[in-house]
Amino acid sequence: MNRLIITSFLMILCVFTTYAQPQPLENSKGNSIGIKDVTVTGKVIDKETKDPLEYATISFFSKKENKILTGSITDVNGDFSVKVPQGFYDIKIEYISFKTRTIPNKQISKNENIGVFELEIDMESLDEVEIIAERTTVEVRLDKKIYNVGKDLTVRGGNVSDVLDNVPSVSVDAEGNVALRGNENVRILINGKPSGLVGLNSSDALQQLPAEAIEKVEVITSPSARYEAEGTAGILNIILRRSKLLGLNGAITANVGHPESAGISGNINYRTGNVNIFNTVSYNYGESIGHWYTTTTNKEDRSVFDEKRDWTNVRKGLTNNIGIEWYINDSASLTTSLVYSEGDRDRFSENIITQFDSNFNPFSESIRLDPELGDNKTIQYSVNFTKNFKSSGHKLTFDFQYEENDQNENSLINSDGVDTDILSNLQASSKILLRSDYILPLGENSQFEIGYRGDYSDSTTDYTVLLLDNNTNTFEIDRNLSNVFNYRNYIHAAYMQFGSKINKFSYLLGLRMENTQLTLDQPTSGDFERRNLTGLFPTVNLSYEFSEDQNITLGFNRRLSRPWSFFLNPYPSRSSLTNVFQGNPGLNPTYAGKIDLGYLNRMGKFILSSSLYHQHSTNIFKFISSETGEFVNIDGRDLPVIVRSPGNVASEDRLGFEFNLTYSPSRKWRMNTNFNLFNSVVDGEANGINFDYENLSWNARFSNKYTLPGSIDWQSNFSYRGRTEDAQNVREGVFGINQAFSKDLFKEKASIAFSINDLLNSNKFGGTVDTPLFFTERDIRYRGGRTYKLSFTYRFNQKKKVERGRGDYGGGGDVQI
Repeated sequence: MNRLIITSFLMILCVFTTYAQPQPLENSKGNSIGIKDVTVTGKVIDKETKDPLEYATISFFSKKENKILTGSITDVNGDFSVKVPQGFYDIKIEYISFKTRTIPNKQISKNENIGVFELEIDMESLDEVEIIAERTTVEVRLDKKIYNVGKDLTVRGGNVSDVLDNVPSVSVDAEGNVALRGNENVRILINGKPSGLVGLNSSDALQQLPAEAIEKVEVITSPSARYEAEGTAGILNIILRRSKLLGLNGAITANVGHPESAGISGNINYRTGNVNIFNTVSYNYGESIGHWYTTTTNKEDRSVFDEKRDWTNVRKGLTNNIGIEWYINDSASLTTSLVYSEGDRDRFSENIITQFDSNFNPFSESIRLDPELGDNKTIQYSVNFTKNFKSSGHKLTFDFQYEENDQNENSLINSDGVDTDILSNLQASSKILLRSDYILPLGENSQFEIGYRGDYSDSTTDYTVLLLDNNTNTFEIDRNLSNVFNYRNYIHAAYMQFGSKINKFSYLLGLRMENTQLTLDQPTSGDFERRNLTGLFPTVNLSYEFSEDQNITLGFNRRLSRPWSFFLNPYPSRSSLTNVFQGNPGLNPTYAGKIDLGYLNRMGKFILSSSLYHQHSTNIFKFISSETGEFVNIDGRDLPVIVRSPGNVASEDRLGFEFNLTYSPSRKWRMNTNFNLFNSVVDGEANGINFDYENLSWNARFSNKYTLPGSIDWQSNFSYRGRTEDAQNVREGVFGINQAFSKDLFKEKASIAFSINDLLNSNKFGGTVDTPLFFTERDIRYRGGRTYKLSFTYRFNQKKKVERGRGDYGGGGDVQI
């Protein structure tokens, strides 16, 4: 790992060293005139307002060397001063959203002031230079929808989970689990690749990454063969911000909230000549309160025990993503980056178990304290090389990525005032990614693509349980619960696809092959198993354009879901004395085939996007709750121990309909609604339990944004997640409201925002678990409750986008295929 870091540092140092070397200059006839530095000064102002333009870029281009030799940026007064070797240059003065001024073939032979440059606004380029968008827009492609996150007020000062929960088709539950169209088997990528920013626990990691770091989210419900086959629901690809504008630009955001939370994040880019340096860094501290209330009824004697668990999560962490892009020449670039993330996640929980007789009279109570202290660290190094050939679209890319992740959790359990258990869970993983893609255009409207991908993942989980020996009053290792589990998953994949456009008809056909080599090693028990699986995954994406604003798409793809290592580890882990989770090493992948029919119509101030989809899945795994036959004695009464395990129980057919409608009556007002209705039919049996069921459910979201007098933006989000049911579990519906207000300051260089999440304190997940023999369990869980957040953002060398074009009046954005 140290070698990789050193290599990265030396490569960056080499780039700067090469870039900084003085070069011989030429006279007007092309002859060398030697090297002698002189000082060039000047000033850049706004032609209309006469205000100075800070961070305007001045570059000096040598035609002989065919590159920018030096440059500078203006200060707060619009002034610049730069040392330049004597010679002839094309001098370029640039500033975001202003027309560029160029002085061709200027001879620099002595110290001189080259004057005051008045730049005028370039209205045609405003849409192209936006860094922080004014509003969320959508682009529709053959195989995905791209949501430019924009200025979503309700996520100001928030995290990635907050952003995803506001993206159409996506939902995030109280535990931070992400679902796409109601299906939680979704693959999450960062910049098109698995990332250390997600780490071992994706729900926790997504709460560490700041919302301001995100530029857009790609919702890929019908992935082409280019994408990995993992994730039966589809793929969410989170694209982080990275500016390629010349000069220095960036933004910084600070926020505070209640319950206690605070954070600061910033992104900065500096580009000069053929080098672009980018950095996103954030530090967050937050406390959240969670509750879980469970009532378990014994069917035999009608006795009841209640379990109430209250916890406080304390999270704090630093995340830094730094990198450098080197534009080797006009057709090739090399990008290297380093991600470092480190944080603590502590949970302080209290479990109170109260027992009742059949007449519901309480007769005992037990209190269990579980202070869990956790920390995690991730470091990831990546390199990308891109080569563009002469013909447009002809490209070769290569990616290498190495990642290490460590996560530790330790807790000392106290039951009724006595320390009884010590739990330690250590997880370590390493991952290597190799990927190469080659795209070859064939004529004007066709292209062929081929690629390879290798994923190499190794992890070790060391779970240790020490129980108090009452005879010796010392803690001894429990060999029945302690476990070391080694997991190795190597995936080799190759694909090819061909796409073409014939008049208004477009198609993209692909085939992907993936080979999985899985190793499960349990030194504690001596069990060892290897598996080798190979699968073919065809993809078909078709599109027909009725007009520029109306089209229909049809997609088919086959995908799979591999079980996580946590689901394969057979040793139990306890969240309480009576509730145990245990993995299943016999768990097999789920395979799914899906057809998706989509329709898009842009009608003036309305934009309608809808789809009808059907998915057939085999070997789906569900969580099975059952009695272990073991009992825990609390206050002289034996309580049953319930185990929850995943299992391949059935096949599933899911039929759904989704639509998204945006209406913008004016530039000040935008409304958006998303609705998803789906019906699931499951057929299967496991452990003597019939899992056949049919469930109709729906999710809905409505967002309203309006600009009040005084240019104060007001945004309201309403969401509902419908009731779901299967053979053992019922989950009740959940309704929530988020509100936010925002005001721009200092000529749009800064913004202040105030948001209230879960306004009605209604984001609570409740349900029932029913087993045929001994018990019925009713539970309610929620985390956080109502929260308040105040954030302040300052932007430098960035401007808000002026919305224009095709009469959409601020609603919906550009749509492309």
